[in-house]
Amino acid sequence: MTSQDMSAEFYRNHASQYATVAHEFRQSVYVRSSHPSLRNDWDALEHLTQLAPGKHGLDAGCGAGARDVFHLWSQGYDVVGIDAIEENIRVAHDLHPEIADRVFMADLRQELPFADEAFDFVMCNAVIQHIDPEIVQTLVLPELARVIRPQGVLQLMFKNGEGSLSVYDKDYGVERSFQLYDETRLLEILLQQGMTLVPAESPEGLGGLLYFADGKTVDHCLFFTRKVAGSAASLHHREVGGR
Repeated sequence: MTSQDMSAEFYRNHASQYATVAHEFRQSVYVRSSHPSLRNDWDALEHLTQLAPGKHGLDAGCGAGARDVFHLWSQGYDVVGIDAIEENIRVAHDLHPEIADRVFMADLRQELPFADEAFDFVMCNAVIQHIDPEIVQTLVLPELARVIRPQGVLQLMFKNGEGSLSVYDKDYGVERSFQLYDETRLLEILLQQGMTLVPAESPEGLGGLLYFADGKTVDHCLFFTRKVAGSAASLHHREVGGR
């Protein structure tokens, strides 16, 4: 028998199992990728670090176990992770006590507890699919842009389409529900925040709008945006001061 995923309740009930799935890369290898160099989560993360102007980063919605925070920290990055679910943070502390002071609770549906232009890069992977579109457009994306310094980069990965989708997830034995997002609309909002789409520098390189399906064969979009130095958003942040 399956149970309905209500997002927060799903993560509270499956935090330990989610961390296992993530660390074993069960749902992190892509199918139907639009680019031969985009095969899995590590390909995307490696490109993000190549684009970023420095090593100070934020994983906005790090998930149970904070796999990517630990991976980057192990490579010498000064990175922190936040998540709205207490159980997700607890599992991260249990699995990786070395980064316990770098992973803590914060809700993307509220203003972020960071100063303006605090990070060289921010990643927000498969998170906004759990948040109401109105909140994503009016708060989440502006806040992510706010904490990125000029020339810094945002990696945004999300389930792609219109409306919402329910799909059976065999790794948990439940039916899960997700909010879908249109990439054009998200880019419009980020452009208003001084973020511009990073194009591919060569046919072999990643950039522009990238597409793939995950192990559940759900369509995703991935893109990188860079904050323009001297953008209206950056100037406004400096005028009003840090939060």
